[in-house]
Amino acid sequence: MIPYHHDEWTDFSNEENRKAFEEGKRKVEKNFGKHYDLIINGERIHTDQTITSINPSDKKQVIGTVSMATRDHADKAMKTALDTFETWWKWPAKLRAEILFKAAAITRRRRHEFSATMVYEAGKSWLEADADTSEAIDFMEYYGRQMLELDEGKPVLSPIDENNEYFYQPIGVGFVVPPWNFPFAIMCGTTVSAVVTGNTVLLKPASNTPVVAAKFVEVMEEAGLPPGVINFIPGSGSEIGDYIVDHPKLRFVSFTGSREVGTRIYERAAKVQKGQVWLKKVVAEMGGKDTIIVDKDADLDLAAESIVKSAFGYSGQKCSACSRAIVHQDVYDEVLQKSVQLTKELIVDNPSDHRTFMGPVIDEGQFNKIKEYIEIGKKEGKLVVGGEDDDSKGFFIQPTIFSDLDPEAKIMQEEIFGPVVAFAKAKDFDELLEIANNTDYGLTGAIISKNRQHLDRARQDFHVGNLYFNRGCTGSIVGRQPFGGFKMSGTDAKAGGPDYLLNFMEPKTVTESF
Repeated sequence: MIPYHHDEWTDFSNEENRKAFEEGKRKVEKNFGKHYDLIINGERIHTDQTITSINPSDKKQVIGTVSMATRDHADKAMKTALDTFETWWKWPAKLRAEILFKAAAITRRRRHEFSATMVYEAGKSWLEADADTSEAIDFMEYYGRQMLELDEGKPVLSPIDENNEYFYQPIGVGFVVPPWNFPFAIMCGTTVSAVVTGNTVLLKPASNTPVVAAKFVEVMEEAGLPPGVINFIPGSGSEIGDYIVDHPKLRFVSFTGSREVGTRIYERAAKVQKGQVWLKKVVAEMGGKDTIIVDKDADLDLAAESIVKSAFGYSGQKCSACSRAIVHQDVYDEVLQKSVQLTKELIVDNPSDHRTFMGPVIDEGQFNKIKEYIEIGKKEGKLVVGGEDDDSKGFFIQPTIFSDLDPEAKIMQEEIFGPVVAFAKAKDFDELLEIANNTDYGLTGAIISKNRQHLDRARQDFHVGNLYFNRGCTGSIVGRQPFGGFKMSGTDAKAGGPDYLLNFMEPKTVTESF
């Protein structure tokens, strides 16, 4: 494969970099309240019904508004995508990849603007927002290079009297439904992977973070993407989501979000509609209940740091976030104490300030849901730090640790998606693994241990798609840690990995007899 290098994160200890980011913030602030239209076949379409994007750190601050698509718009977008596919899929893969490379270059030049948009629209800290932008750039670069490699096909055997070829073709129109928690990276990755492989898409961004998605579509246009390849249709799931998923001409759905919505999409997409002549593909990433195991001979400072950073980075609003710490009974009290101390040192504030480690949660619905889980936690375990909340200006919840949980407790089993981590103890390594595997999910996990045999056993017996040794359980990097999980965490499609683009293509064999 053509060499690919991870986009380096910004060093904000450098004063020049901080000044550059402040300039990015000012640029975003000048556009507060701006309206963004639907984009179908390159045409801007204004609607009376809109989605308002607000700053979760400051509920009165409107980041922007976007037009909402109706079913008629969805139908128009589908027709456009079908028509555009007929020409787009025949573009040389090299030209499609070059559009991604140009879009990555444009994004690099505008990186602080994109990151600042997420500071305001998604409540991300500078570091989290910058990493999100880096990941988006990585997806464009990596998938472009993967496409160039796949375009060569794969070698197959040919006897002396015939020639056999094995190559890949795109499949058609896809529906891309990204989440709000990685509003640039995952939205970008799921879209460009489908596009670079020669498909056309209907992009329905998350309703909490549509502005950063609108900016991304503008970048793709600037990079030379033809009209109709990406059709930008913000809207409600009930109004347009079901209609598109059920459409007989749709070929695939690429979804990241809750288990509830993901399983519903999977079920609907499985039904063959009248006039449908294929089985729809579904790529679904649906969350986790992720565990860090701490063995008795672990580096306890590393263990505490890994737990706290993985649990409270971006307010715990990552499907990979550590929401459970399972600690060997011999070191349990010390790891808990160290984790509580580190948690108390975290700066929780408006992420507009570069010193902030953790900002708000995304909206009122999440705020109330997390509060309910904290109340449940008070009954199920011991609240040792945090638990406070404040929604007077934004949706702030303090990083929270519960100790002494039963492995079957509700806050040990259900995805909270907030800054809450539950501690439980185990008597030996067998029990550590048993508890780690006792949920419906299997996304990420980590083990902090110096015992080589235990690490080797975990390699097979810790049932997660992304397993980390002696580090936290968040922070996968494109091309290094392909991402996706087992069980109810989804279809384990491994985003940012060498097989991912195959989800949006079908292999074909051509034989010529001589």
